[in-house]
Amino acid sequence: MLVSLSAPILRCMLATLLTTSLLSPALAASLEEIRESGKIRHLGIRYANFVTGAGDGFDVDLMRGFADQIGVEYELVYSDFYSVIRDLLGKDVVTTPDGITLEGDFPVRGDVISTGFTVLPWREEVLLFSEPTFPSQVLLVAPAGSGLSPIHPSGDLGSDIAATKALIGSNSLLVMEKTCLDPSGYGLTGKGIDLRKYTASTNLNEMVPAMLNGTADVTLLDVPDVILDLAQWSGQIKILGPISRPQVLATAFPKDAGDLRDAFDDYLRQIRENGTYDALVDRYYPGIRTFFPVFF
Repeated sequence: MLVSLSAPILRCMLATLLTTSLLSPALAASLEEIRESGKIRHLGIRYANFVTGAGDGFDVDLMRGFADQIGVEYELVYSDFYSVIRDLLGKDVVTTPDGITLEGDFPVRGDVISTGFTVLPWREEVLLFSEPTFPSQVLLVAPAGSGLSPIHPSGDLGSDIAATKALIGSNSLLVMEKTCLDPSGYGLTGKGIDLRKYTASTNLNEMVPAMLNGTADVTLLDVPDVILDLAQWSGQIKILGPISRPQVLATAFPKDAGDLRDAFDDYLRQIRENGTYDALVDRYYPGIRTFFPVFF
């Protein structure tokens, strides 16, 4: 039996379909689809010279080169640490008692995350990572005038981490959840530590000035940020010791974008061999090699 629908009902149904299509996350673009579209959208976060906000940065230059390599235009799409995975997958990452799940339907704003993005176990559950693009490590940092003294390295990293954690004691600790400075990743939750969650923004560059303004006694910070902050806040901060073992940063892709990830890895190997990668490191992070001589 044929049913005749009135014009208002048809308009309502069409609007619903359009809304649903706009909110539904798109499947990850393959290398071929990106080439056909003629553009790759790079999700970047203003952070520690990886993405400066001025149109350049270590990861910006890295991804511009990759765009040239695969023959497409480059577009930088700004995001933040709380939104960037949603902007890539069209889903929010939610932690449940049964583990990590992806929920909701959001617009997909980019094809790849490249922004000093730390490879963390929970991120590996939902993302596909490239070969390491940069090294890192989380440190404990205090104002220069603090009564806390840096640890004496023992030669054993595990012992040094334990000694650094012991320095926190009753001091308040500035952290940022869902980033590489999330205390849950380093055994700092449930220990009676006075954790001060930084929520004024999702910009890790604000951790040191917030600490110096009295938000907390000490803060977590990663090495790329430390290198820049030691210059910017010269004489005002000091490193107390390591909180984590060495970490790696990498470019992240949707799980089903394996061919795009493989093409990026090929590109990364090429620029390591021809000196382009070393030039980027020296431009944006002079001095980093002394922290990670093995990586470089």
